[in-house]
Amino acid sequence: MRIALTLAAAAILAAPALAELPPLIPREVLFGNPEKANPQISPDGKYLAYLAPDTKNVLQVWVRTAGKADDRAVTQDEKRGIRQYYWAYDNKHLLYLQDVDGNEDFHLFAVDVAANKTRELTPYKGVRVQGVNLDEDVPNVVLFSMNKRDKKVFDMHRVDLATGEEKLDTENPGNIVGWTPDEDFFVRGATTMNPDGSYDLLLRDAPDKPWRKLITVPSDDQGSIAFFGSDPNDVYVSSSHGANTVRILKMDGKTAKEEVVAEDKQYDVSGVFPQRKTNKPLAVAFTKARREWKILDDSVKADFEALAKVQRGDFNIVSRTLDDQTWLVAYNRDNGPTGYYTYDRSSKKADFLFSNQPKLDKVTLAQMEPVEYKSQDGMTIYGYLTKPVGAEPKNLPTVLLVHGGPWARDSWGFDPMAQWLANRGYAVLQINYRGSTGYGKEYLNAGNREWAGKMHQDLIDGVNWIVKEGVADPKKVAIAGGSYGGYATLVGLSFTPDVFACGVDIVGPSSIVTLLKTIPPYWAPLKALFTKRVGDLEKDEEFLNQRSPLYRADQITKPLLIGQGANDPRVKQTESDQIVKAIRDKKREVQYVVYPDEGHGFARPENRLQFFAISEEFLAKHLGGRAEPAGETKGATGVMK
Repeated sequence: MRIALTLAAAAILAAPALAELPPLIPREVLFGNPEKANPQISPDGKYLAYLAPDTKNVLQVWVRTAGKADDRAVTQDEKRGIRQYYWAYDNKHLLYLQDVDGNEDFHLFAVDVAANKTRELTPYKGVRVQGVNLDEDVPNVVLFSMNKRDKKVFDMHRVDLATGEEKLDTENPGNIVGWTPDEDFFVRGATTMNPDGSYDLLLRDAPDKPWRKLITVPSDDQGSIAFFGSDPNDVYVSSSHGANTVRILKMDGKTAKEEVVAEDKQYDVSGVFPQRKTNKPLAVAFTKARREWKILDDSVKADFEALAKVQRGDFNIVSRTLDDQTWLVAYNRDNGPTGYYTYDRSSKKADFLFSNQPKLDKVTLAQMEPVEYKSQDGMTIYGYLTKPVGAEPKNLPTVLLVHGGPWARDSWGFDPMAQWLANRGYAVLQINYRGSTGYGKEYLNAGNREWAGKMHQDLIDGVNWIVKEGVADPKKVAIAGGSYGGYATLVGLSFTPDVFACGVDIVGPSSIVTLLKTIPPYWAPLKALFTKRVGDLEKDEEFLNQRSPLYRADQITKPLLIGQGANDPRVKQTESDQIVKAIRDKKREVQYVVYPDEGHGFARPENRLQFFAISEEFLAKHLGGRAEPAGETKGATGVMK
């Protein structure tokens, strides 16, 4: 059944407070495919690759010769579009990962650029590839992890690009959640997850030597082997042990003696810029209110100073040539498209390459404002506020937009959902509630066992704060989000039904127990993490049920819209099915849209456009914001259940 959308004339009429808003930005501009994105330069600098839609609006990998206009698509994906790709060091092959209809069973493919010929390197049903590693000294070899032998764990495999031969490299004993190759391209480091939630960082001296423990990272911390230095005894570790925040440490592989390479007392390290081949850290990033770089080596100081002056926004080096003289740099802004530049290190000059969506330069976008407030128990909570341009920021309809994870965070930069909502007249509040990452382990661990508890109270405190500031109309606050944000939406409408006027849930779990019972088999080694941060499935079932919206469905009285991917391996469709049934059993209405060719979110632009058209009409009806007239979205597959 196709979904036909109509929009009542009343929904189009702007409230007086919104009369001065800029023109409506078409959803196609915000949620459609980018014109060009994710450029990568070949190691020899002779070719530029990037993602762009083909004539059927499917994202493909395109290649052009440096200095020429001979752009051509070198992949032929038929439906879903390619998003993860890599240049091989042989300068002849492009590699990419692709799944089927959102099932997240990613397979590895290799494209012969000259011949436009694609080979599938891992043609195994029900298998997932992750962690692609490449090395300039063995340009024909790809090292990656795959759960071919045992669906619960990832072994390391090697494949020869010349012959296509794939073979097992290192077998997982069952508890390893991360592998680290060294500079000789053999798997020398591993990170385990232990039953008590701690991590063991393991080393071995050769492929035929036994694993030995370097250190144990306590359960309250985060820790992993990040990379190795040119000296095989230099082990770089990303860990919060011995401090509140995740630091970069250089450890002696024999004695475990450590020295601090980079740290911030309040924020975790969020990125490392290493020297080519030696892996020596040259600069590190900390994501505070915005991304900030700390220079560790004078060899890149002038480069980073030059790049900071090119464009407003936070920059990141996304690709480099083998000689390290040409960089591709991305600039992320809150009120414009991502701009890509080529940067020549000898001249210290950056030349504009392209932006991912040039049409965004022709519309009026809002700025994202960092905010903070005190929670009910006195903790400082951080977030971002986006106000509609042209409207007086008083008594506005407001959307509390909750990030997923939950062990993730919102950051400053362009957010299509925030811009879409602000353009329609809503204030948008995004909160990094306790349990979010990036702010140190005390902030992260404050969220342990607090699903629907203090994590939700942080959201309510945020609503109270924005109402007290006079920005939000307390009678017109919606809650929305995906994954954990979808769960938070269901919690908001069932645990605190008087706070919100309506909610939009995208792939959100409704029962923690059924969620944990149906996680993908390869999440099994992470059981200790869920036990620590959410609750023990075997011992705490009653507690987990008390924190599950499914068992409070009778409290959901406000309008609710749910979107779900049928192939979601993380949050199964049954999570949405069961809460929809529970609500309808109480003779209450809920809008429910299922996409048969999607997984954990909506990757196909046709489906995104359809669902956000439905969402826009829903919010306009219940909050009074503006809406772009909707209609049938060609190619979308959503079915109203």
